[in-house]
Amino acid sequence: MKRILALLCSFGFHLLPLTFCLSACSPTYVLRAGYEEAKILWRRQPIEQLLQRSDLDSDTRAKLELALAVRAFAADQLHLKVDGSFATFARVDANQVVYVVSAAYRTRLEPYTWWFPIVGRVPYKGFFSKTSADEEAACLEREGYDTYVSPSVAFSTLGWFADPLLSSVLRYDRVTLADVIIHELLHNTVYVGGHADFDESFANFVGTRGAMLFFAGRDEASALGEATSSWDDTLLFSDFLGRFTGRLRRAYASGVDTTERQRLFQGGQEQFRRLALRTRLYSDFGMEHLNNAVILHYLMYADRLGEFDALLQQEGGDLRRTIEVVIAAVKEGGDPFAAVEGVLRAKAAARGVDDAYPEESSTG
Repeated sequence: MKRILALLCSFGFHLLPLTFCLSACSPTYVLRAGYEEAKILWRRQPIEQLLQRSDLDSDTRAKLELALAVRAFAADQLHLKVDGSFATFARVDANQVVYVVSAAYRTRLEPYTWWFPIVGRVPYKGFFSKTSADEEAACLEREGYDTYVSPSVAFSTLGWFADPLLSSVLRYDRVTLADVIIHELLHNTVYVGGHADFDESFANFVGTRGAMLFFAGRDEASALGEATSSWDDTLLFSDFLGRFTGRLRRAYASGVDTTERQRLFQGGQEQFRRLALRTRLYSDFGMEHLNNAVILHYLMYADRLGEFDALLQQEGGDLRRTIEVVIAAVKEGGDPFAAVEGVLRAKAAARGVDDAYPEESSTG
């Protein structure tokens, strides 16, 4: 089941302001990425104009109408920064994807990072060529890192440009499409440079919870049920991943050889298969050839999600207010997860509650 890979990777690659990347990337990398992005931006067409065409097939029409409705919901109900994002459509080749390279140290659960201006350090690098991505990964492997190359059919410019809805994204079902759009609009609204794990996990929370709220408001029971099942499984997976990575960190701190590391990976996958998941959203995890880069790739989108959900409950289920509280907390600087945990503790203390959130986290 590759749906989760496509979904996660569609969130994972943010095309950085390419004109600022000269100090971090080779000129060839910058020129190729800039050329590919320019082609996409050049193809943009206003969705409202496309909807006036009589020859538009029904499925495409429904998806474009949904995109506009989700966009309006994100702006009006969640107060996300929308601007011109997803008001246009760009057709791309069916096989046009970005390949995302991530890497990690083999002896500790820590990502290899690339530095870029504006956004700081990020644990991934995108390529428009599979060959280039594989070459980058091979180079890192020779230097002693674990690596992971994964495809993506969508990416965000973090609000630097009015991102279009790509034709490749229309392959998603309605729930996933709504989730993707809200997720990316959250990135337009808040992005904590150098903390990709927080940025992606928070956007994962807002994307799925936002989709649930969107379909609930439209009385679409089936779509709401799908989104709810996805979120329930995501919380279960996040909790499992927090415990699993905690054990790995402790083992690495004590020192493990290659054989013991593999035993730990296999044990984690066996525990994963016993989870009472209702969807196949994370089924690939149980079959992946695990290494530290693969594990950290999953963790980047599922780190301590229960804390965001706990804050949502403290805010009476008000997602817009929860987003505002998190944004205000992380503006103070420092570790954004610690800022959220501080808010949870403060709110729990004000209510006279001792246990604000689960004590065990993925930081181990």
